[in-house]
Amino acid sequence: MGGSVSCCISPGESPKIHRREVELEECPITTTEDVSEDTGTYLQHISDRELPDELAQEANPSDHPRASTLFLNKSQTDVREKRKSNYLNHQMSPGLLTKKYSSCSTIFIDDSTVSQPNLKSTIKCVALAIYYHIKNRDSNRSLDIFDEKKHPLTREKVPDDYSVVDPEHKLIYRFIRTLFSSAQLTAECAIVTLVYLERLLTYAEMDICPCNWKRIVLGAILLASKVWDDQAVWNVDYCQILKDITVEDMNEMERHFLELLQFNINVPASVYAKYYFDLRSLADENNLSFPLEPLNNKRAQKLEAISRLCEDKYKDLCKSAMRRSVSVDNLVGIKNTHAVLS
Repeated sequence: MGGSVSCCISPGESPKIHRREVELEECPITTTEDVSEDTGTYLQHISDRELPDELAQEANPSDHPRASTLFLNKSQTDVREKRKSNYLNHQMSPGLLTKKYSSCSTIFIDDSTVSQPNLKSTIKCVALAIYYHIKNRDSNRSLDIFDEKKHPLTREKVPDDYSVVDPEHKLIYRFIRTLFSSAQLTAECAIVTLVYLERLLTYAEMDICPCNWKRIVLGAILLASKVWDDQAVWNVDYCQILKDITVEDMNEMERHFLELLQFNINVPASVYAKYYFDLRSLADENNLSFPLEPLNNKRAQKLEAISRLCEDKYKDLCKSAMRRSVSVDNLVGIKNTHAVLS
């Protein structure tokens, strides 16, 4: 799936997502050195192409790692109120501490890492992020393709107040958990789902609200599962999970979703890591901590193996980057030599 949209119309085969490289507009670069014409072609260093800090801070958080995530900003008001309430309650009736803390003899650690997040905890955090998006939305801007009354997911009658009543966190969590459990999706896919959701809200200049949240979440999950998993989930599989939705409706929603994203389905590793750690911060601020267990020998060996695997991958990436750099240097040297000789 790149410039063209491939939708699943038959259960005979599974579509593949082909990642499409998005061309970014280059920022004007001012160089301090004058490059004459006879010195050959000037190749910009990668650091010269980076966005200035001011632009990066104001950029879309789903594209740039330095921009703050939308869901974390929208949750701050509620977090401050919860902190104030917890402080007053603790002053009036201090109780036992429920959070586990490490000591000299025992280390408590969860089994979630940025490369292998905990599935249940990650889905809860993503559902909470979507909950804050809906609760603290700026307006009710929406599109007909995502309106649940115009495109219902079930045959049941849509309530008259469907566009007014905000869904609870548990309802959002159950909806996402059902899709992930039935389609056997991973925790990484949940994080990418949230990235696509915020990218859609920014690119399309719309809001996620009670009338459209289910179809927006479904479209984000559908796209994330195709991009992340090697064996993409068929559109018809989601029709079997949501019994009353048609393949044609799924295809149309997927096509509109991609067009609104301007076919930008790339998720840099730095952006993925930012969303992961911001979700962990959201969990801590809302007493939704990842499950902590004492560190034993077996878990220590497992964490060491994961760390060693990530370190090996990083070394391989550095080696490949170094080879590309040497190739570019050789290319520049050849062009300069040719320019001098000519």
